[in-house]
Amino acid sequence: MRARAARRRSLVGGEGVRVSEPIPNAPILSAEDVHVEFEARRGDGRARAVDGVNLDIAPGEIVALVGESGCGKTTLARTLLGLEKPTSGRVLHRGIPLAYTSKALKRFRRDVQLVLQDPSGSLNPRHTVYDAVAEGLRIHGDVPDERERVADALSRAGLRPPERFFLRFPHELSGGQRQRVVIAGALVLEPNVIVADEPVASLDASVRGEILALLLRLRDELGLAALVVTHDLGLAWNIADRVAVMYLGRIVETGPVEKILTAPEHPYTQALLSVLPEAPGAPVVLQGEPPDPTRIPAGCRFHVRCPVLASGAAAAAGVDGRCRGDDPGVLAGGTAIQVACHYARTVSSPDGPSDGPAAAARP
Repeated sequence: MRARAARRRSLVGGEGVRVSEPIPNAPILSAEDVHVEFEARRGDGRARAVDGVNLDIAPGEIVALVGESGCGKTTLARTLLGLEKPTSGRVLHRGIPLAYTSKALKRFRRDVQLVLQDPSGSLNPRHTVYDAVAEGLRIHGDVPDERERVADALSRAGLRPPERFFLRFPHELSGGQRQRVVIAGALVLEPNVIVADEPVASLDASVRGEILALLLRLRDELGLAALVVTHDLGLAWNIADRVAVMYLGRIVETGPVEKILTAPEHPYTQALLSVLPEAPGAPVVLQGEPPDPTRIPAGCRFHVRCPVLASGAAAAAGVDGRCRGDDPGVLAGGTAIQVACHYARTVSSPDGPSDGPAAAARP
């Protein structure tokens, strides 16, 4: 595979477009105080789908973005892909702010590729596997060594020998093979980041492990970074280096996967983990639905559903007023362990959480 650095450059914003060298040691992809708002369906205010997010992905790192449906994780992923323009804040690629000109976005999307949840919906049923994988090359004008690069991408995606798949159509493939074709279509442009939205949700359990193993192998062999968007904490445990938990437009807890999924401090993370089959104790049942993103509550946005507040533990710790009235704030980027919870910040020791938050969240 030809050297990537020779032809990779990021573009900076402004009215014009200019090529800029990447910043050494910068994250490969970042969100910096990103807000994304939409007009409400009934014209009643603006929905704050992403409400202040800082997120960094290092080269070769896999970050899992987890949360309930409607928490804003897909909107954040689309923003990091350049498919949504932030209302405020910015997206950076290798330390360089993303420009939203067609030329800049085309160049950016060579390096940052999307892998969708449903491979059947991602593939044109009238296109052969070869044409599906070659499509990105043709869009970007890279055609002299097209056959070689398509074969290489299919091989890296685990479809070997690749020539055997060239003339097949999607309906002739298994679900796992179709997902590998989608991954090959991303790999053919030699990206340095992929954004995978529920990459195994539509696959049989027997195939999920194979696709997860493939993503890990691509990270090890190519140094490929990934943002994996999922509601499945088990998937995050198996594939991620770091986890970011999102609720109502904000990341509320983040850190290394082993720490966040074995000793979570935020009551929302604890509730998500409590419903896993292997979780000890009774599940934590959250009351009601997440609030309307056009009417985000004052104080901690989770307080109206928080079992720690409802149990009286927050009052005993003297933070219940802060939970209802003071916003815990936007978490910074980077790789440090962080939690947006007044109670957890009050009762946790410097070495990690006490048994207070976990115990308080349990019935």
